[in-house]
Amino acid sequence: MVKGLYIHIPFCHQICFYCDFNKVFFKDQPVDAYIDSLGKELSLWKQQGALDQPLETIFLGGGTPTSLEPQQLERLLGYIHEFVPMASNLEWTSEANPDELTYEKMQVLFNGGVNRLSMGVQSFDEDLLKRLGRTHNNNDVARAVADARKVGFTDISFDLMYGLPGQTMKQWEDTLEQAFSFDLPHFSAYSLIIEPKTVFYNLMTKGKLNTVTEDLEADMYAKLMNEMEQHGLLQYEISNFARPGFESRHNLLYWDNEEYIGAGAGAHGYVQGIRYSNHGPLKKYMEPLEQNERPILNSHSVPRKEMMEEEMFLGLRKTAGVSLAHFVEKFGVEMESVYGDILKKEIESQNLVIENGRVKLTNQGRFIGNNVFEQFLLA
Repeated sequence: MVKGLYIHIPFCHQICFYCDFNKVFFKDQPVDAYIDSLGKELSLWKQQGALDQPLETIFLGGGTPTSLEPQQLERLLGYIHEFVPMASNLEWTSEANPDELTYEKMQVLFNGGVNRLSMGVQSFDEDLLKRLGRTHNNNDVARAVADARKVGFTDISFDLMYGLPGQTMKQWEDTLEQAFSFDLPHFSAYSLIIEPKTVFYNLMTKGKLNTVTEDLEADMYAKLMNEMEQHGLLQYEISNFARPGFESRHNLLYWDNEEYIGAGAGAHGYVQGIRYSNHGPLKKYMEPLEQNERPILNSHSVPRKEMMEEEMFLGLRKTAGVSLAHFVEKFGVEMESVYGDILKKEIESQNLVIENGRVKLTNQGRFIGNNVFEQFLLA
C-alpha cells in the first residue's frame, strides 16, 4: 500500500558543484507547463487507484522547490490537494534554499498544508559555501528561520555537509556550534560523495580538488555523533538526528522499505511491488503526459530475493535496525535461514549486534555501513 508521495521540482537558479540530481537552470524553462504536467501525473495515479488511501507523508524535493514563484507554488499545492488524499496527521515537507525562501513563499507553503521545512544550509563557513557553489550566506539562514517561525513552522531541519574540499575540523566544529544555536528539532548531516557529471568530479579528475583524508572524515563523523547526543538529538539513522517525535517520517518510509509514489522528471517510486523511474529531461517527461500516459523510463518488478536484500540494507541504516519478527511476517522465513552466515560473520566482526529481537549496526559498524550492507546482497 502506498504511504508517501515524493514530488521532484528540477529547477535551480544556481547549480551546486557537488549535485548530481536531475536539475536544470530555472531561466527559460517551461516551469508553468511542468507544474501542469505534475498535476496530470497525479491525476493518472488517482485514476489507477494508487491514491485511494490517505497518504502519511508528502515530500517536495529537487532541484529546488523554493525556486518557484509564490503563484507557481500555489498552483502546485492546488494540484496536490485536488488529487492526493491526506491523513489527518500528514507530514508534508518542502526542501528550501535559505536565500530563496521569502516570507511570501513560506506563507504559501504553510497555508497550503506544508508543515515541515528542510533547509539546505551545508556549512556556516561562508568561504566553504562559495566553494560549494552555494548562493546563500549566514544572514539568509538566520532570516529564513526567524521568518519560518513567524509564519508558524515549528518543524524545521538543516542539511549539513562534512568532508568538504579543504574543510578543517575547526570549521566543522564551528558549523555544528552555529547550527545548534538555532535550537532545531532535526538535523541531517552527510559526508561529501563526489559523483560523476558534477563540477567537483571534473576538478578531481584534473587533480584540482583538495579532498579531505578518510581519517579526517571519520573523525568529523565521530564529532557529529557525539555533539548531536550532547544536544539531546538522537541518531535514528546513519545521517539523521532528531528530538523524539521529530524524525523524518517520509525518509523512514524509504528505510522501512514501504511503497511510495515518485512524481516529476527523473523521480523514482515503488508501487505494488514495482520500482520505476520517470524520464529525466523535461520534454521527455512532459510529452507522454500530453497523451494521458505515465512518463515511465523504466520499471522493474522486484523479486522476493531482492525485496529481502532491500529490507536489510535499507533497514540497517536505521539505529533501530531490522526486526527479526517483521522479517518473518513479511517473507515467511527466518532471517537466520537466509542470512545466518553473514549475520554470524558481521556480529563476530563487531559490526552488527542482535538486541531485543532486532539486528542493528554497532557504533563501529556505522563508520563502514556501506561495506556491511553489501554483505546482504544475495548471489
